[in-house]
Amino acid sequence: MRVTPTQIVPGCVLLREVRGKTNRPIIPQNTVLDEKHIKILHKFLIKQVDVSERLKDGTPFKPKTTDEKVESPSPTSNHLAPQLSFKEHYLHVVAEYKKLYHSWCNSIPIDSLAVRNLILPLIDRMDDIGSEIYTLHQYANKKDYFFHHSVSVSILSAYLGKKMGYQKGEWYQIGMAGLLCDAGMAKLDTYSIHKEGELTKEEIKEMRKHPTYSYRMLEQISTFPYTVKLAVLQHHERIDGSGYPLGLSQDKIHGFARIIAVCDIYHAMTSERIYRKKQSPFKVIEALQQDQFSKLDHRVVQVFVDAIANFSIGTRIVLSNEQVGEIVFIDQKQPTRPIIRLDNGEIITLSNHHNLHIKEIV
Repeated sequence: MRVTPTQIVPGCVLLREVRGKTNRPIIPQNTVLDEKHIKILHKFLIKQVDVSERLKDGTPFKPKTTDEKVESPSPTSNHLAPQLSFKEHYLHVVAEYKKLYHSWCNSIPIDSLAVRNLILPLIDRMDDIGSEIYTLHQYANKKDYFFHHSVSVSILSAYLGKKMGYQKGEWYQIGMAGLLCDAGMAKLDTYSIHKEGELTKEEIKEMRKHPTYSYRMLEQISTFPYTVKLAVLQHHERIDGSGYPLGLSQDKIHGFARIIAVCDIYHAMTSERIYRKKQSPFKVIEALQQDQFSKLDHRVVQVFVDAIANFSIGTRIVLSNEQVGEIVFIDQKQPTRPIIRLDNGEIITLSNHHNLHIKEIV
């Protein structure tokens, strides 16, 4: 009889061993389950197990009926949105995504409905914060960076897809692909993912397999469109063929993957990570612009830059040397390097001072 952990009662006999990510059983076959075993099943996010129709004492097993909630990912539905601010909703999604990811680490298949119910309501709220969406990196922390990254890349990618003129159904797909791009990390050694310091050549080689693993985790799930699967597989490909895992170039890279590539780089570089300090969003924009003619899609980068560097005359900013001032002129060819009047009255043309950049808007 197949039941969920919440239906089990002490005395149930396990007919089939329960395995996690490793080949070693979490609970061996023929184990007589007690409260300790039930807690283990919840901890490892095991959804179903096979037990005997009779308990150890020979009496018929009647599955427990209870309203008790399992410690597993719960779908985020649309009714949640009005109850929470965007930031609270975002942090809720990060916490639920973390649970989903840990279930994948224990070889539980990706549940497409759970993914949709989790991320789409948050994508629907993108306009709640408008251009502030580019500050999602401020919500992240070193400890849970990995989970923040997946959710933020999802939202950023969907938002950029919308800015580029894609239809709603398409930017839903882009957002789901952004969320699932790193799902394949669940198949890698956790030490490498959370390692402090630079990875070795072998560790980098192994890490670069994650797009393939992510794709394989989605490949047989018919409810995910092929475009989502393709974007997941190709999000680390580059226009000049220098990306991975296939070394694709130019028009062989799907448009969704090109969008996710830009958002992935942006969020990674602007976030505080275990092994690397965060950079100013405006410094990162300049790095993206430098790569746009060789590695990244020029149009995607341009739309991204136009949206994030949407300054106006009079905007107050802080420079990288901590001086404060306001923008008095914007060169549309170099929007991140405007002319600034400092509070002491000095005028600075940032295009002539490459050692300085805008640190933040105040």
